[in-house]
Amino acid sequence: MSGIIEVDNLTFGYTSETAILKDMSFNVRPGTFVAIAGPNGAGKSTLLNLMCRALMPNSGTIRIDAAAIESYSTKALAAKVAVVRQELAPIFGFSVMETVLMARTPYYGSTGFEGRADREIANDALEATDTARFAYRPLTSLSSGERQRVFIARALAQNSLIMLLDEPTNFLDLKHQVGIYDLLKTAQVEKGKTIVAVTHDINLAIQYCDEILLLGAESGYHIGKTKAVLSPEKIKEVFDVDVFAGGIGQEEFFIPLGKFAKDSIKMNKESGNI
Repeated sequence: MSGIIEVDNLTFGYTSETAILKDMSFNVRPGTFVAIAGPNGAGKSTLLNLMCRALMPNSGTIRIDAAAIESYSTKALAAKVAVVRQELAPIFGFSVMETVLMARTPYYGSTGFEGRADREIANDALEATDTARFAYRPLTSLSSGERQRVFIARALAQNSLIMLLDEPTNFLDLKHQVGIYDLLKTAQVEKGKTIVAVTHDINLAIQYCDEILLLGAESGYHIGKTKAVLSPEKIKEVFDVDVFAGGIGQEEFFIPLGKFAKDSIKMNKESGNI
């Protein structure tokens, strides 16, 4: 099956001397949930920016829904790709409804204003993210977790095939981290969205994501089924940290082990993970 996102021989660097991403080729299949993980500076956010055309590659190609990304108009690309950036505190006094309706701008008719259908779509997105009760409150009055759900509602209202998210759970507590990933998984399963999320949390990735793209491996990158890719050895290679690998039922997890965890090798041997 061809990918809804196809990356071929991609190379990118902010200077001509250094390539952050080099000779990358991979496909993201329609309707899958893919995590992008790796150490700081590996190029995770850079790759996300390339996939939404905020940056252009030095060489190689990116295709979105079988067409070269550079062939799309801004409006046409918005119908394919929605982006949720790292959560930032808003500086303008927009209401939650106004914020979500911004996603409908590419679809406005000749009047240049939203219509009834746009408001219905915005309301549906607010309901899906449990933020409808905030519709007419200023965005600035919400907590970080609530604002992040609003930004995801805006992405849903954009009605794009693909959602790209840059560390969507950054700065959130455990409850809101799980809540955001529950919401994204629901969008994948119930709405058929293709979701690509940059994350530092491999435990959330292994629980929710079908596949994972690891940047910073010895080969430059590694992509595959999340549970097949993530292992103590691969995590050590990519992140340069030892982990304890465990499981409860069908759920797997990894605990990073610092220098005071003297029995780390013994723990993994006893658990059968190495």
